[in-house]
Amino acid sequence: MKKSYTLEVFPIVKQIINLYVDDLRDCPYGFTIARNVEEAIHYLEDYKIHILSLDHDLGEDENGYLLPTGYDLVKYICEKGLREDKIYIHTDNGVGRENMFKTLKAAQRREFIDNDIEIYHYSITKNKYSG
Repeated sequence: MKKSYTLEVFPIVKQIINLYVDDLRDCPYGFTIARNVEEAIHYLEDYKIHILSLDHDLGEDENGYLLPTGYDLVKYICEKGLREDKIYIHTDNGVGRENMFKTLKAAQRREFIDNDIEIYHYSITKNKYSG
């Protein structure tokens, strides 16, 4: 008599993290740090993000050219329809803050990203530099 086996399929559950994207500031307690857009994309794609906190200006390369910014990351999030529960914008760059905020809100209105994502125009933590 031939035995039959049943294969059980379990959904993949992603680890939940809070992500802090900044090239210079200290990483707040309870967050994982991404120092550039490339690192941030890794976390955004491989983890479930509860809180995302964004800087705009993310430094320069060894030749003095600007690296991709927090605004570039916001555009990526909107294009891919990525999901975070809450987004805070902690940058000191006023123009960058406004561009990121307006882009995220417009993406919600156009349903590129979920309407229930909470988007804040300010920092969730105190900005801190250790030097």
